[in-house]
Amino acid sequence: MSTNTLFEEYSASPTAGATADAASARARRQAMFRPGLIVAGLFLIFLVAAAVAPGWIVAGDPLETNARESFQPPSFAHPLGQDENGRDVLTRIVYGARSTLAMGLIATAIGLILGVLLGLAAGLGPHVVDQAVMRFVDVLLAFPDLLFALVIITFFGSGALHAIFAVGIASVPRYARLVRAQAHQVRGLPYVQAATTLGLSRTTVVFRHILPNAIRPVVVLAVAGVGGKIAVGASLGFLGLGTPPPEPEWGAMLAMGRDFLANAWWMTAAPAAALVLTVLSIGVLGRELLRRKAST
Repeated sequence: MSTNTLFEEYSASPTAGATADAASARARRQAMFRPGLIVAGLFLIFLVAAAVAPGWIVAGDPLETNARESFQPPSFAHPLGQDENGRDVLTRIVYGARSTLAMGLIATAIGLILGVLLGLAAGLGPHVVDQAVMRFVDVLLAFPDLLFALVIITFFGSGALHAIFAVGIASVPRYARLVRAQAHQVRGLPYVQAATTLGLSRTTVVFRHILPNAIRPVVVLAVAGVGGKIAVGASLGFLGLGTPPPEPEWGAMLAMGRDFLANAWWMTAAPAAALVLTVLSIGVLGRELLRRKAST
């Protein structure tokens, strides 16, 4: 009996299949319990809790000032110290989590929705439309997200809503290009051609067969990119173009702490650490989603 025949019989046997399935399940369990993944998940759970109900985590008021206790270092009463107005830094960071997550999630939703529309128009439309949309997208991709967001804010003005809108618009070209590529790939698959042959309307084919399969990998990439939107939003806040003071926002807190870095380092270190941990945690979970998507 040849080696190839033995290999085929072994692969086809129930025992071999069960062994492979058990090994795959064990690998998945081991991946789920990686320390870095667990820490990232716990931190994001804490962040979501802080955004939804900050009063459950801290009892203070993020806007309450006390000039007598300005620049107080970290202590038992104030674990992350106090800022130039005597406000508790920990309280401001917890309350600032809401604007941070809103920036990342809403901006991603805006970019994904508009990117899907442009990508479908390019991927399913006539050749002229495809070329026009993609040349426009190529021009926009030449600008970094932060620079593009700054250009949009120049026209619409600063503020939290304008910053979210600007960050979302800046991500549209990237999603449009991905959706267009997926739509080109899916439209040629046999089940789509069969649906067209059976006489289903173009709208039904697009929304029932093409869109769900074209958008699935793009959604995974969008989730992985939420951290990047948060970083760009914090950069706008650092430049004074995001949430206006005295509302707590991590980028604005970084900008304020920069002026007192020599004698009140905690004013900068605390929001910087929160921002870095947030972006890293989302990146860890995003890479895990991408890895699982690639393995399926």
